[in-house]
Amino acid sequence: MGKITFYEDRNFQGRSYECSSECPDLHSHFSRCNSIRVESGEWMVYEKPNFSGYQYFLRKGDYSDYQRWMGFNDCVRSCQKIPKLQGSHRLVIYERPEFKGQAMELMDDCPSLYERFHHNNIHSCHNVESHWLLYEHPHYRGRQYLVRPGKYTHFNEWGSSSPRVGSIKRINL
Repeated sequence: MGKITFYEDRNFQGRSYECSSECPDLHSHFSRCNSIRVESGEWMVYEKPNFSGYQYFLRKGDYSDYQRWMGFNDCVRSCQKIPKLQGSHRLVIYERPEFKGQAMELMDDCPSLYERFHHNNIHSCHNVESHWLLYEHPHYRGRQYLVRPGKYTHFNEWGSSSPRVGSIKRINL
């Protein structure tokens, strides 16, 4: 079980809302979100309702203002708890849509996709049975995209508007 609390103001002040399961629309609970406390579990919070818009991965801890979770603004409109998964950590990435072109396999974190594979565009991927975060820039910076187990034939299926990926991190360790 997980628990996350959203606060309207910085430093855990103002109106708050506690959540222990996924919530596709948080707008009726608070108007803005400037701080978050994760008491347990791993979570993705989203800028827009129904798990869309910018995504932010949060682990147990205190985030006293939205910049602490790499937020671009104070807008949080949905959240999901990421379930723990057992099994291998294997992600196969492809340089072209629909699993075409050169395939590269990852079983561990990759702080710089370009340094490791000499390119940084991923058009499709197959996540065998774990959770991975794709970051827009090297060294785990920029926009984040959660890739759950499954097959993604095109980068827009994981929420991105671009195939550019700078780094990749596995979660649920």
